Amino acid sequence: MLNEARQLQHKIRASIPLSEAMQFSIIELHPRAILVQAPLEPNVNIHGTGFAGSIYSLAVLTGWALSMHIMALNHIPGELVVARAEIKYRSPLTGAIQCRTQASEEDCDAFREGFETSGKGKLVLGVDVGEAENAILQATYIALSSAPGRGNKRSA
Repeated sequence: MLNEARQLQHKIRASIPLSEAMQFSIIELHPRAILVQAPLEPNVNIHGTGFAGSIYSLAVLTGWALSMHIMALNHIPGELVVARAEIKYRSPLTGAIQCRTQASEEDCDAFREGFETSGKGKLVLGVDVGEAENAILQATYIALSSAPGRGNKRSA
């Protein structure tokens, strides 16, 4: 998975400039789980702790990266969008920002089956931020078919 992690990280950094500035890095990548990290320094606020906007962006990118990986493993050729994301900040982050998420086998199967039957697959992920769960993001990712007549409406 190391090569796949590098390729996915490169794709994200090349297509989403903010991820490069935040120094988004994939530390671990598994078929249904991911761990990412970014240093505090480029993501710091005036209090010397993790900037809320960076924390949110890194958490959303973490779920997006895992969703893209699951799509690749399941040969889902659609476009991925974030339909909804809500974060709860629980305590300040004072070190490197780590985000982790995982999807169950059942959720992955439903994601793939939804895409195959309607051209729209839905994956809901919870992303934990920080070793002490300093923040928690709940997000819905949607894979949309770009095939004509196959669920190509852009609503979630």
